[in-house]
Formats: sequence, C-alpha cells, structure tokens
Amino acid sequence: MNLYFLPEKIKRAIDNLNLNYITEIRLRAGQPVIIQYKGEYKYINGYGAADSPSGALKCDNAEGILYAAMEKSVYAYTEQLKNGFITVDGGVRIGIAGEYVTQDKSVVTVKNVTSLNIRIPHDATGVADNLYKIIAGDDIKSTLIYSPPGYGKTTLLRDLARNVSQSRNLNVLVFDERNEISGLDGSGKGFELGKNCDVVRGANKLCAFVNAIRVMNPQVIITDELYGDIDAQAVSYAVECGISVIASSHSVDLQVLKAMPFERFVKLTGIGKEAVVYDKNFNFICNCATVGRTWNGGIR
Repeated sequence: MNLYFLPEKIKRAIDNLNLNYITEIRLRAGQPVIIQYKGEYKYINGYGAADSPSGALKCDNAEGILYAAMEKSVYAYTEQLKNGFITVDGGVRIGIAGEYVTQDKSVVTVKNVTSLNIRIPHDATGVADNLYKIIAGDDIKSTLIYSPPGYGKTTLLRDLARNVSQSRNLNVLVFDERNEISGLDGSGKGFELGKNCDVVRGANKLCAFVNAIRVMNPQVIITDELYGDIDAQAVSYAVECGISVIASSHSVDLQVLKAMPFERFVKLTGIGKEAVVYDKNFNFICNCATVGRTWNGGIR
C-alpha cells in the first residue's frame, strides 16, 4: 500500500507496524495521529502504536496532506470533493472534514480542511465463499448487503466478484464509483477480481449502468454503496434488463430497503460474525457464517 502523501515522520512510524492490521488513519489538525489497529484505536509515536497520547506524533497540516494525496491536481478530483472524499491508488479512501463550499444548495468543494480519515482497504480471499453458495443456485440472485460503515461490505463484494467470475462463465461488471472495490491505479494494477470482470469507475450509477449495459453486455453487476432514489433507479433498470445485481448499502432502514428490487438481503453484524440472510419480503432464510481474518493473521 503506497501512502506516498503522508509526512515522512508518520510514514516511518507506520513502517514499524503491520499494515495488514491498520484499517484507519485519523489526522486532525494540531492533534495526535490516531490509527485503528487490530480493531482498536491507538496513538502512534516514532516507534509504532501506543495507548497514551504522550509522545504521540501530531498532524501539522491536514490540508497539505490532502493536497499531496491529490498530487497537486485538485481539478482531477473535483467531482469526488463534492462528496467529501477522494479515493487514491490502491482503493485508499480519504474522508475530508472542513468548510463545505456550496452553490445552489449543492457542495462545490471543501476548503480549510481540518481533519482526514484515511481508510485502508484489505483484500481477503475466501471471506464470501459461504454467502456465495447461498445466493448462487441455478441463477445468481440479486442481493443487497447492508450494515453500518466498517462491517466489511466492500471486502465481501470484492470476493463475491471473484467467486462469480471464477466459478461461472458470466460477464461480470464491477461498477466501482469510488475505486474501492478494484483499487486500480494508473497502470491498471489493483485487486484481483477474476478473468471475466470488467471495471467501470466514476460517474453516477444510473448513467454508468445505462451506458455499460448497452456496450458491455454484463450478466452480473457488482457495485457498492447505494444511496438515494437515483441509485435505486439504476438497480431497477438493470434488474428489468435481466441482470443480477449484487450491491451494498449503509442504510439499515427496513422501509427503504424493502423498496429496493432485490431477491436477497444480507445483514452484516460485524467482521467475522454471522450474517443474517432474508428473502425479498424480509422473511428469515438462514444465518451465514462469514470468514474474517483474526488479528494474529489467521482466518476465522
């Protein structure tokens, strides 16, 4: 994982840690740097993780770090900034807190940046094996995976893409609006998704679905973070075209979820914990054991 945009002193401290165990790096202007390490929030000093803020490294310039992450090309990230985040190579998403500049009630950009939340993606092969067996019978059922943030939805989607691609001779379109599923960089390198996967990045889901269905002939679409009526319309359009959609959502509102055109709903309850699978009317089908990495590097 290339964290090229971090100040050298923070990079050196992180080099003393196992990056596989880091899921977040939180930078607040003038405050100690905090990381989520092995599932717990820790400070970092010049030697690694620490429980005390005494001697912890501080963030001197959050806005400068963001500017470095954009490689000094704010224009290239204009659309992402409107949503309060950017995604850089490797699928690293940087959430931004600061002053939102609005025009006609819409966010135009973010300035006077005060905090950054850097989310580190992790690839885990096999985490979706059990879920795949449940949703893929004679055909692949359109499925929505939902939970609050941080429960492993994107990791599951990435592994489901591999499962579908490797086990069936189907065209799989990964619509990766935030570049977190594929993690592609400028050279086309990223997470391994399988031999039959095509990746579309950027744009909104409705526009991307309509165009990609027309020109790429997908049989399965995998996408992340549905939000609002436009995204729901995109899924409905794909389903009406006979395409199975596997997606995720932060929403846990049952009324909102029931209005979406999915055959299966999967509620995540935590990393490595059992998921709950429902049918389209939210009748219980089964519990599904999910496979997650333990903090000693094993599998659970």
